[in-house]
Formats: sequence, C-alpha cells, structure tokens
Amino acid sequence: MSRTAETAGRHELLDHHPDEYPAVLGPTLAELGQPAYRARQIAGWVHERFAAGFNEMTDLPADLRAVLAARFSVSPLEMAFQARSRDGTVKHLWRLRDGEQVESVLIPSRERVTLCLSSQAGCALACRFCATGDFGFRRQLSAAEIVAQFRDAELVSRHVFGRGIANVVYMGMGEPMANLDAVLASLSILHGGFGFGARRITVSTVGLVPGIRALAARPEPFRLAVSLHAPEHSLREMLVPVEKRYPIPDLFAALREYQEAKGRRITFEYTMIDRVNDSAELAQSLADLLQDVDGFVNLIPYNPIPGRDWRPSPAERIQAFGRVLESRGVEAAVRRPRGLDIAAACGQLRLEREGLEVEEEPVVESDEAS
Repeated sequence: MSRTAETAGRHELLDHHPDEYPAVLGPTLAELGQPAYRARQIAGWVHERFAAGFNEMTDLPADLRAVLAARFSVSPLEMAFQARSRDGTVKHLWRLRDGEQVESVLIPSRERVTLCLSSQAGCALACRFCATGDFGFRRQLSAAEIVAQFRDAELVSRHVFGRGIANVVYMGMGEPMANLDAVLASLSILHGGFGFGARRITVSTVGLVPGIRALAARPEPFRLAVSLHAPEHSLREMLVPVEKRYPIPDLFAALREYQEAKGRRITFEYTMIDRVNDSAELAQSLADLLQDVDGFVNLIPYNPIPGRDWRPSPAERIQAFGRVLESRGVEAAVRRPRGLDIAAACGQLRLEREGLEVEEEPVVESDEAS
C-alpha cells in the first residue's frame, strides 16, 4: 500500500506549528493516560529529527505509537519519480494522497543546496513560457504538502550531497500568492517549526498584489522574487496574463511597500526569449522601471517546452541586455540553466510523465551534457 493511501483521512500534523501540538494531540494523550509532555516529544521527532512516521519515534510507548498512527499522519507524500542530472540537480515528482503530482528540485552549488518547491498542483495563471500552465490548475496544496516537500527533500539532500538544504525558494509549480493561506502557514512552520531562517526563504510571484502586501505585513524578513519577464504592459500581458489584473504600476506600488517594510532587495526574474523580450530597447525600459527600486535582475535563458516555437536568447544578446542594465546602475546576472537533461524547469517532468504509472522509484542518471 502506498504512503498516500495509508495516510488518507488522518489528521495531518505537518499542517501545524509545534506550538499547536499540545492542543492537537492533547485529547488523544489524555484518553490514553499519557503525560502532556508527549506532545512536545512528538513535535521534536517531526520538526527536529524529520520523522516521516510514528514507527520512527522509538522512545514513545508502542501502544501510543499504534494509536497515533491510526489517527494522525506525518507523511502525506509518496516519491513517484526521482531524476538526477549530470550537473548534480535532483528533481522529484511527488504523488499526493489523491493521485495528483507535484515537483520539487534540489540544486547544488559549491557553497549550498537550494530547494525549489511547489505550492499548487498545476497553475491557473497560464504564463506562456511555463510548462506548468499546460495542464492547468488542479488544486491547492495544503501547508503540510508544502512542508513535506522540504522535510523529504532535506533527507535526500543529506544522503546525496552530504549536507542539508541552505535555501528554499517557492518557485516550483503554482503561484504561491494564489494559495496564500497555506503558503503563509507553511512559512511559519518552516521558520518557527523547523528553525529555518526567514532570510533563507524566498517567495516568488508573478505579481499578485494582495499576496505581496500580506508578505510585507509579516514580521519575519522573508525574501521576495518577482517574475517580471517584460517591462512594458502589452508585452508582459502576452507573456504573463495576470498583468491585465495587476498592471505594472500597481505591482510596483506594492513592491515599494514591501521594500519600505522590509528594507530588502527584490529579485526580478526575467526569462530571455529570442526576439521576443530581449532587445536593447526593452533593457532600457527595464532599467527605467527599476530606478527607484532596490532590485537585482536574474536573466534566465528560456527553457524550451513542447508546443512553443520560441528559442532561448543567444548568449551574446543576453550579455548585451545585461550590459545595458549595468550601465544604468541595475545589478544583473545570467542564471546558468540547471538540470536541462532531466526536464528540471517547472512542470516539465510532470508533462513528460503524465499518464505513466511508475511502479518503482528509479533514479535516472543522465548521460547528456546540461
């Protein structure tokens, strides 16, 4: 039986901050005549030792573990597929309780390992350059399903890379600000439950203004990234349709509010598509837009997806674009594509495997150059 089937219908502890465990577990502990401190003990197993099941909690009485396993869950994910690139990138396809699948990616560098996780199954925003939009919106992820990606990927990172995750980015499948309640709850659990520093967590958005303001109102200094991709309304509306609802002037008003509240630099993601959004004139427009915002621009070569005839901008055009920005005082860098041989861009692995039943949990070692 799969982990997802085993945990169906049970109360999910990963939905909760450790401070809530006494209230959540209290009635069961009292019924069994167990001391109240067991709640904190269980929280320690989940949030400090990364336990994925009650059978791992070996200092709890066996009969208590049996009852907890019947009523509660700490393992809402099942690894459907794992792929590893020659550049070290590891991508996971996780199967949820209802059969939906989401992706997360571990990206190693010399200094750190970064986890890119998902906040929705699918996405309703239909950005033209993103594979996730090709199968539309399926459902929101719960806070537990978001947190479990971190919990399970942390264990993989320790095993594969010999070190834990240093940074988390909400930049996988889905729009985090469109699942605001669960995302904010998951931020609290990662930060306050697992002790993961807020400055090491970045939330990415295509520009949902209410979510940006909600993040600005939080006391913790979570970082913000904005998928911009064009500095002018008509082009951005074609690439990122939510521009129609939250146009650039409204978006940047919210970004200034965030920056005033947090005093933190904002990262702008800019996918470079050949002859679409990579002209020197657009670079000047982007520099104009960022003159009164403390921002850093990631120039990202377009990662081709099925059904698009677009190509990534040539290296020389990307470099020329970056030189224009830097000549105007805007810091920019080219992000090196990772995991191209394992379909590591958002939604690509699921598109490739949609409709396939994976009976085992293979690791694919690619022989292709990235």
